[in-house]
Amino acid sequence: MNQKKMPLIEALHRFKKKKPVSFHVPGHKNGRIDPGDLFSAAGRFDATELSTLDDLHAPDGVIKEAMELLRSHYRSMSSYFLVNGSTVGNLTMLLAACEAEDTVFIASNSHKSILHACSLSKVKPVFLEPEVDSVTLTPKGISQEVLSEALQRHPEAKALVMTYPSYYGHTSDLEGLISLAKKKQLMVLVDEAHGAHFTAGSPFPSSSLAAGADMVVHSAHKTLPALTMGSFLHIGTNRIDRLKVERALGMLQSSSPSYLIMASLDGARSYLAGYGPRDLDHFSNERKNFISSLQKLPYITVIEPDDPLKLILRASGMTGYELQQILEEQGIFPELADPLQVLLILPLLKEGMFYSEEFDRTIEALKGALDQQADSLLPPSMITSPENRVKELAMSVAEAELAPFEWIPFHASCGRIAAASIIPYPPGVPFVIAGEKLTEKKIDQLINWSSTDMRFQGEQRVKEKEMKVVKDCEERNE
Repeated sequence: MNQKKMPLIEALHRFKKKKPVSFHVPGHKNGRIDPGDLFSAAGRFDATELSTLDDLHAPDGVIKEAMELLRSHYRSMSSYFLVNGSTVGNLTMLLAACEAEDTVFIASNSHKSILHACSLSKVKPVFLEPEVDSVTLTPKGISQEVLSEALQRHPEAKALVMTYPSYYGHTSDLEGLISLAKKKQLMVLVDEAHGAHFTAGSPFPSSSLAAGADMVVHSAHKTLPALTMGSFLHIGTNRIDRLKVERALGMLQSSSPSYLIMASLDGARSYLAGYGPRDLDHFSNERKNFISSLQKLPYITVIEPDDPLKLILRASGMTGYELQQILEEQGIFPELADPLQVLLILPLLKEGMFYSEEFDRTIEALKGALDQQADSLLPPSMITSPENRVKELAMSVAEAELAPFEWIPFHASCGRIAAASIIPYPPGVPFVIAGEKLTEKKIDQLINWSSTDMRFQGEQRVKEKEMKVVKDCEERNE
């Protein structure tokens, strides 16, 4: 092979030449939002643990000061820079807060890294089904009713893991859930990946830290101007052992942390901490004008979730994947698409910052999409109502993934145990979890998805309508 080739770097150069419009993570929007003059001269900041630059794994200088500023802004007990993304924060939360064999409630719309955390910490997950938003047909958050049912069935539970907000910007009864959980002595661990900006104030939702969560993870790079993989981990209460957290981070984080990522986290914190009422007014006006232009387009539906940084668009007679393709052909890249819609993540603009050219290009691209519209919206095929609101696995994830397996047609897999997870991506929320018993509804949904452009992660053959399942005991003994 030609070792002189650099395919990823070459692809990035080709991408840049398109002058792409970003409605996706990371929050610095292709370097347009650059609070520390960092992204235009990245090489000058790509340092290492020199005497004047401190050490992430033993901070006593500038990194310690930067993380203290972070703690002060979010009003946490302790806060940490993460250079391996929110994944490492999710792993750390369960390792630090739980012991092996603890029963842990997991919201079913959790990211796949939460499943990995369950395997590493050897806890027993019990999955709680979230409510479904009636407009977007996507999961929101679990209800107090479902949590109460789970507590009745599993009074021994030690922790609750939630996703807040949802990837589509929906919120849930956060304060009520945390209050109920704490009455039952549950640790509350929140994957708030898409809510790092919530301290900007109303109309943004409030943070789970303010509501009393014990630990919270923020993907700073998703909505703030930070480099990809830059995230925050916060300890919210004194119920968490700080030394256990730091021990887990010491094992899980790179021993050669990126100074570019850490510097971008410091800049992102400063950017957010300086976000004032005039900035908020400017952002709100720019967003309002963009939405007004979108709403003037026939056959385009604009859905505004609870987080103003998110917008959801639908085009009549068109799947979300078809709308995504039309936009991307014009150099406009949404965060994700599903069978019904596309999701846009807007930039967190400050006073004096404008995204007018990008908004105008988006409107023009959508006008082109209207030429391909049909008469009515395609029937929804997003999500099915669950059979059980509180669900346990038939076999642990690790056991299922290591067990003898076979590939069988979808239509023959009802009642069998999945040997691999199937994860629509983005956003990375498992639809089938290794170790769960497959139901007819799940199989029907996968059959529907097999004919769409939905992308999946995990070991799967969705397009071939085949399922990887654990071999029956009789088959294993043959």
